[in-house]
Amino acid sequence: MVPALESRGVDVHRLSTEWFPTELSLSARLCGGRWTGHLRTEHRTFDLEEIQSVWYRSPKAYRFPDGLNTVEREHAKVEAKYGLGGVLMSLPVLWVNHPARLADSAYKPAQLVAAARCGLNVPATLITNDPWAMRDFASEGRSVTKMLGAVSIVEGGVRKFAYTHLLDDADLADLRGIEHTAHQFQRWAPKKHEARMIVIGGDVTTAAIHAGSSAAYIDWRTDYDRLTYELVEPPAEVLEGVRRLMAEMSLVYGALDFVIGPDDSWTFLEVNAGGQYGWIEDATGAPLTDQLADLLMKGIQ
Repeated sequence: MVPALESRGVDVHRLSTEWFPTELSLSARLCGGRWTGHLRTEHRTFDLEEIQSVWYRSPKAYRFPDGLNTVEREHAKVEAKYGLGGVLMSLPVLWVNHPARLADSAYKPAQLVAAARCGLNVPATLITNDPWAMRDFASEGRSVTKMLGAVSIVEGGVRKFAYTHLLDDADLADLRGIEHTAHQFQRWAPKKHEARMIVIGGDVTTAAIHAGSSAAYIDWRTDYDRLTYELVEPPAEVLEGVRRLMAEMSLVYGALDFVIGPDDSWTFLEVNAGGQYGWIEDATGAPLTDQLADLLMKGIQ
């Protein structure tokens, strides 16, 4: 992205939220209803008023000096969030995507309601911590379970990824622990293949994802080496629904996942407002980086 923007004559600055406050400082003064001042690192300083657009991607936790105790560290984290974060998110610039919209969109139940309201087909879904409700739901048809938030957990120093799981009799026979938190269950959508749709401003690029293994057929993230891709054109009604969804959620970028059924029906699964697109670009040659660079340029015009 940096070379793509620099080739367009844009001055690009890369910052990481984890640099604050040890490697990044902020000085902001409210003047005439806008924050003025600067951000400074060891190598450069730039004015807040010069920022025209922000690609907000993969923020990391603030990193504080080792000398702070637990109470001080927690206090510093809260103040940094509302101080640095509050100044930046109030800047009148093009955000891809705005932090508040990114946070809102992370709630999968809200996504599903919005998608249905916008005319997209969504799978029957149950959110519960009640084993009896889950058994009733599963008795009505083949079902899967998938994480609502984190895609992985760290246990014993090992990162373990949580993939979509097709429920079987053994799962239903032992539901101990389900009561401890909320879980998402969805009706299994029969599939011919899946698709990832990348929305960048007004540009929409969709790649069909064909699974070459039984594991990838259930969740293509389990076996990237056995996937093949092709660019496809979604039905007009799906595109219309997606555009309505993006507008309703105030997102200018999104990676949306769909199941395409044997009857060519499209079922919406989710939208990831910070989702990856690089491997789709590499596999298909779609000019996604250029599209995103052009979108960020609009904040400069």
